[in-house]
Amino acid sequence: MIEYKHILAVVDADRDNQPSLARAIELANKTGARITAMLVVYDLSYDMTTMLSPDEREAMRDAVTNEHAKWLATHLAELGYAELDTVVEWNNRAYEAIIHHAINSSADIVIKATRRHDDLASVIFTPTDWHLLRKCPSPVLLVKDHGWPPDGQIIAAVNVGTEDEVHASLNDKITLIANDYANLLSGHVNLVNCYPSTPLNIAIEVPEFDASTYNDAVKNHHLKQMAMHAEKFNVEGDHCYVKEGLPEKVIPYIAKETDAELVVIGTVGRVGLSAALIGNTAEHVIDELACDVLAIKPDGFVSPLS
Repeated sequence: MIEYKHILAVVDADRDNQPSLARAIELANKTGARITAMLVVYDLSYDMTTMLSPDEREAMRDAVTNEHAKWLATHLAELGYAELDTVVEWNNRAYEAIIHHAINSSADIVIKATRRHDDLASVIFTPTDWHLLRKCPSPVLLVKDHGWPPDGQIIAAVNVGTEDEVHASLNDKITLIANDYANLLSGHVNLVNCYPSTPLNIAIEVPEFDASTYNDAVKNHHLKQMAMHAEKFNVEGDHCYVKEGLPEKVIPYIAKETDAELVVIGTVGRVGLSAALIGNTAEHVIDELACDVLAIKPDGFVSPLS
């Protein structure tokens, strides 16, 4: 059962509408949670003011922050959200301010609108929502322009073929949360699992290797594990999908086919060089989806910023 008490919604000053706030209001109306609208600001000209005194630099920073605080109050009033709590913080790394505030305020969920990232920019400059996926201990709901209609479809992206205890536990957590959202939104849970294709190099290098038999064995293993997982959480068989292929292809395909309103996915929070070179499955999936994504961390996750 979803029992949110505090929702942190990130405001985007470059947008006229605020999908994150609209979604936060929708959740708050169903859970009774209070909402904090957060805006993170930074003026690049501040980096050019090192010749000024500390007091002058602080005055400039306060002036910019106060100006944005007034804009936020006016903007929320125009959108009909004047009653929301607000916070405006100065930080050139928005994700740090958001994560610290989420931790310090015990936010149950962080909601942020997202946009498609340019592939080149994603390699050079990691977007704020990617940092949130990797480092925020609270669930992160990335909102796109897609409604949450009653009787809608909710996808739990699981990896039932895993033997890793952390991932197995995360599968259970993802499915439980998907069920909770289905109850909250009067929707239906769909379990989606994919399995890898037969490695071509093995088929080429080992003549006696039977690719067809191997592929059938892998598929049957995943089908069996999916059936067990579905039974555990009372998910009907016609709402279970086991497909061959990469998660970033399979999950968006099923989401489009079912017109899903929400995909619940796990992320283990990989950071450092491996994240830059390999990336997380959740990150690859997000840009391919037209619906909202709720990213969940495994139990015991500790943010590197905490």
